[in-house]
Amino acid sequence: MRRLGLATVLGFVLAVFGLAPSASAEPAPASLTFSTDTATTTPGGTVQLSMTLTNNRTYDVWFVYQTIDPTWLTTQRPDLKYSFTGCTLATAAGSTPCSGTGPANLGANYGATIPPGQSRTVTLTLQIAPDSGCNGDIGFYSYYYAEFSDSTNATGGPVYTPETRVVCS
Repeated sequence: MRRLGLATVLGFVLAVFGLAPSASAEPAPASLTFSTDTATTTPGGTVQLSMTLTNNRTYDVWFVYQTIDPTWLTTQRPDLKYSFTGCTLATAAGSTPCSGTGPANLGANYGATIPPGQSRTVTLTLQIAPDSGCNGDIGFYSYYYAEFSDSTNATGGPVYTPETRVVCS
């Protein structure tokens, strides 16, 4: 019993001083991040919601399927009215329109392949209706599925967007 106590104390001391072996965290095969150009807007305003998909693998991303849906709290405020009205893909030559907006297969919007270590950013235009309610937050969450050129795949989510507060002036 005494040896067990000594081993426990020794393990605790090593852990406290950072000498115990630690597991190294490997990055996710692909990661999805969101940002907005503003934290607040008014009825009739717009918000640019940017989604960046990064390929952390050593193989190309060939295919992406992504959903985007309102959070539960957003659905609890029926007076908040909004829609996705535009979609652009950032490219080296500038922005180009993309297809499919709203809760749909957003994967095609990221363009063809995403090489290893590179990212693609898609920006959705969130239009707040002029007759929308006020003092509520609009937020979304997303799940994604990515296939790589080595025939592997990865899933992720839920990934949450920053919330946008609809305020009245």
